[in-house]
Amino acid sequence: MNKDQAIGAGLLIGSLAGIAVYVYLLFLAETWVQILVLKLTGLVAVGGVLGILAWIGYTLATTPPPKPIEEIEKELEEELKKIEEEEKKEETKE
Repeated sequence: MNKDQAIGAGLLIGSLAGIAVYVYLLFLAETWVQILVLKLTGLVAVGGVLGILAWIGYTLATTPPPKPIEEIEKELEEELKKIEEEEKKEETKE
């Protein structure tokens, strides 16, 4: 068994154990534990979704807008003119 397979087996066993513990806490533990587990599950789920939305909002708010297409076209035209001028100079030297 190589390293990747060992890691995969460990993840599988750990996940199955986590499911078993979650099922036990949710259905077989005392009532106060069941309620706590449900509250924590809801907190993690809602917090995760809202955290991802906050990250997307932050990224949108802090990323500078792209250049307008007209400005990019001007830059490309200038570069093309420079290349054409250099080619003409090389042709006249030969």
